[in-house]
Amino acid sequence: MISFIKGKILNKEKNLITVMTSGGLGFEINLSNLHAGELKMDQEVELNTYLKVSENAMELYGFRTMEEKDFFGLLLSVSGIGPKGAMNVLNLGSIEQIQSAISRGDTAYLTQVQGMGKKTAERVVVELKSKISKQPVVSGKRDEKQGEKLGEVMDGLVAMGYSKDEAKRAVVGLETEDKTTEELLKQALSNK
Repeated sequence: MISFIKGKILNKEKNLITVMTSGGLGFEINLSNLHAGELKMDQEVELNTYLKVSENAMELYGFRTMEEKDFFGLLLSVSGIGPKGAMNVLNLGSIEQIQSAISRGDTAYLTQVQGMGKKTAERVVVELKSKISKQPVVSGKRDEKQGEKLGEVMDGLVAMGYSKDEAKRAVVGLETEDKTTEELLKQALSNK
């Protein structure tokens, strides 16, 4: 089992990187689009990894933290979600944002995932809501309004010509409390 890799990025294509270890081995690793966008060629990286072994291939998936890897494993426990689907869920934003959406049953947020329909999003909510409820999240209408504001900011960025992935990266970490959508959009643009 390969659970951790440390090395230098030799190649990068979208969400796939090749990492050369000090021992001279190169590993091809799948990352979330958000994480891959932060990395550069020749950068030293340390990644927690998940190895998927199938009849036809062995695929590595990389994560910044053990928390992210553990959440990935939780997503894999949902019937009908494989490693690529779980990685697509991680592309939605921070773990806190995704867990918050699951906790409040926001299937509309989850259906933004490539290849995830309403039934699968509902299954994710049903199967994971109780498992992540131990995490402190803001609940109720206030949290729904925050999600709506971030969605509006992302829609605004896409309308301005940014890709969905760029828009997602721009809204990660925005504090929505006491801010209008316009203020958040300005802040997201300044983060670009």
